[in-house]
Amino acid sequence: MLFRIVSTRLIQNAKFISRSFSSTTKLNAKVTVCGASGGIGQPLSLLLKLNSRISHLALYDIVHSPGIAADLSHISTKAMVTGHLGPDQLRAAIEGSDVVVIPAGVPRKPGMTRDDLFNTNATIVRDLADAVAQYSPKAIICIISNPVNSTVPIASEVFKKRGTYDPNRIFGVSTLDVELDVNQVNCPVVGGHSGVTIVPLISQCTPPVSFPQEDRDKLTKRIQNAGTEVVEAKAGAGSATLSMAFAGARFTDSMLQALAGEEGIVECAFVRSDETEAKYFSTPLLLGKNGLDKNLGLGKILDYELNLIKAAMPELKKNIQKGEDFILKG
Repeated sequence: MLFRIVSTRLIQNAKFISRSFSSTTKLNAKVTVCGASGGIGQPLSLLLKLNSRISHLALYDIVHSPGIAADLSHISTKAMVTGHLGPDQLRAAIEGSDVVVIPAGVPRKPGMTRDDLFNTNATIVRDLADAVAQYSPKAIICIISNPVNSTVPIASEVFKKRGTYDPNRIFGVSTLDVELDVNQVNCPVVGGHSGVTIVPLISQCTPPVSFPQEDRDKLTKRIQNAGTEVVEAKAGAGSATLSMAFAGARFTDSMLQALAGEEGIVECAFVRSDETEAKYFSTPLLLGKNGLDKNLGLGKILDYELNLIKAAMPELKKNIQKGEDFILKG
């Protein structure tokens, strides 16, 4: 191998940490974490507490959130932290938020697919999205809860019902799928956020890399199944929570930079899209003051990668339809 592969698809942590502490753009933002007590929510909240662009960090969950807020409040950084417990306090957590991050839900266990989480997590995302649609409809929503291929359409349909839908403000966080090398190599990953729907565009890596076809196949499958590797390695004790928390914190920081007016911020995310026959698709996105500024699309790709996208379509469209049907038939 020309470079080291990380099974959890770690992102560029040095860049994220440095920009969180020494931002060039100023923004006094309220960020709400829905599901702040979970395996992703707690480390995510810790990382967001370090972000100098956040003035108010609101933590919501059905258990433990006041204690987590009290704990984080002792960290000597800018953000005020408030804890909100249960449905009666959900409005206070969300109202006035610039960004709402949703990691809430149950984690995967060995033998489970992301789709197996659907029944529980679909209801959670539906209810949280409905609260955002009512109390902070202009907020940017960053959805981490799996199955992302279905939960993003669920949130979109909820906003449509409330008459506040803006496809440029609803994102499925797929940043965890994006990086190949610990510090140097950036690889766009398009499509969706599970198994065959995850399509790494190795031909677009920066700096450029080259592999024999056999190695390209192995690497593609490794990226597609890396989350499952973590689930199996934890032997029932959880999923890719720490790396996903870091990914969510990085995406949130990028979004805050864009909201503050910084230009040239690009992240991959799962959004409403016209790039393929699927209604939702992950591609590199230029972020701006109103969320999604421009979809940068697929660019020039290899026939091998085009075939991967074609192979992903049936599963991806099924996942999207499942999310839409959950709201339309609910």
